[in-house]
Amino acid sequence: MQRHDSLGAFGVGAEGPPADCPAVRERPTRRRVLATAAAVGSLAALGGCEKIISRVTEKLGESVPDSVSVPSGVEIDPAHHLLSRAAYGPWPGDLEHVRSIGESAWIEQQLDPKSIDDSACTLRARRFEELEQAAGECYEYTKPVLREEMARATLLRAVYSKRQLFEVMVSFWTDHLNVNIEKGDCIYLKPYDDRTVVREHALGNFRDLIRASATSAAMLVYLDGKENTFARMGDIPNENYGRELLELHTLGVHGGYTQKDVYEAARCLTGWRVRAKFRRGTVFFEPTLHDPGEKSVLGQAIPAGGNDQDIERLLDIVCRHPSTARHIATKLVRRFVSEDEPAALVDRVAEVFKATNGDIKSMVRTVLTSDEFKQSKGMKFKTPFRFVASALRAVGADTHAHQPLIAYLTRMGQGVFQYPTPDGYPDKTSPWLGTLLWRWNLAFALAANTLPSVTVPWDKLSTATGAQGSDRADTLFRYFAGHDPTPAQSQALASVTAADAPGIILASPSFQRY
Repeated sequence: MQRHDSLGAFGVGAEGPPADCPAVRERPTRRRVLATAAAVGSLAALGGCEKIISRVTEKLGESVPDSVSVPSGVEIDPAHHLLSRAAYGPWPGDLEHVRSIGESAWIEQQLDPKSIDDSACTLRARRFEELEQAAGECYEYTKPVLREEMARATLLRAVYSKRQLFEVMVSFWTDHLNVNIEKGDCIYLKPYDDRTVVREHALGNFRDLIRASATSAAMLVYLDGKENTFARMGDIPNENYGRELLELHTLGVHGGYTQKDVYEAARCLTGWRVRAKFRRGTVFFEPTLHDPGEKSVLGQAIPAGGNDQDIERLLDIVCRHPSTARHIATKLVRRFVSEDEPAALVDRVAEVFKATNGDIKSMVRTVLTSDEFKQSKGMKFKTPFRFVASALRAVGADTHAHQPLIAYLTRMGQGVFQYPTPDGYPDKTSPWLGTLLWRWNLAFALAANTLPSVTVPWDKLSTATGAQGSDRADTLFRYFAGHDPTPAQSQALASVTAADAPGIILASPSFQRY
């Protein structure tokens, strides 16, 4: 792809990817492989099935409307800002919906995800039936199948779900309670964890979420909780999960706990096991491997003989601690507002945490309706996953997220469920600046409609937005960025071809910042 000297106004360049780049080279579509069965169905039948699903979901609303509002003005449009943060960016027509019911009503609607008809997204994602299995049954599938299916399903939900705020919160808690599927058996256990821990409690109660995570088979494997046993006097507990429970999941690194608290928390958590044979992948408590003695965590005594109730007392202590309220408030403000984490807003959200005993909806509502949120337009930088999802949504793409698309996430450094350390993918700008070339490549591939397994209805989008004639590029800029281009940006767009303009806009900081 040619480089354009006029791109200086946008701060980007565009160079074609290497010829052997797996992100753009068409690969043969593989068949789904089961451990107990031969490959099922032909490639032609699979492709035909996806075409049918695409047509049906289009009828259910996954399409570009005949007419789409285009924001204008120097400042980012408020509805565009809300959709860029509390959703994975606007889908064509979403701005009209937000404006018609009002931003507050949209937030309340999104905070009640079960009230939103998501049948179109469900139809597109339901083919990944292996992800709906009990934990033990996932061992019947190969690791490559599970790895790819989890990535595809996660991206498809982010792009097509009408429960957008819910999907954003799923991503938030996935990072907060990170499980790397590349360790041990985590790849077989994460689908169940994703479904029954993160998705079950994403907009529920914080204490319930932490309780579910603490006894999740995936977490017990990832942070070695299943190895945390006390079989005889003198045994030393495995502190890995106890430390992360305090440092990452609840109080935070500066939350006031000590090494003794980590040790005592680990003692409380002894005896939780994961079955390896019968009912493989299920969790159970083994009293004979639990430390029965008295414990003391953060100055509070936990009586001897508590057995499986020790974990309940431990979680009550750490989830009610004021440092936990502040830690979670800080992370929510960072995710939705800015890296600067405005102190006054953090204080208010922390008070909501304490007043509601960790009600997640109440905290999210406080953030999204705050003045700090409304004034933070364009202050955040998209992670690779958000960039890909928001680009696909912005152009109204039709995709079933096959390997050529998923490969971009890997190249950009954000493979789904593959962050190696317990702190999850970073929610800051600097870690993501090293793979910008792959973002630019994706932007130009979408603009040229050359990305395998992705179709962009450019003609329909151009007609709907009125992006035609001499003002086409400026109109597309307003549509994608949510505000007018600067004079320098408008001049730069006027100097490039109509075919290249969409890619330049999607690759620009104006789209990548939100």
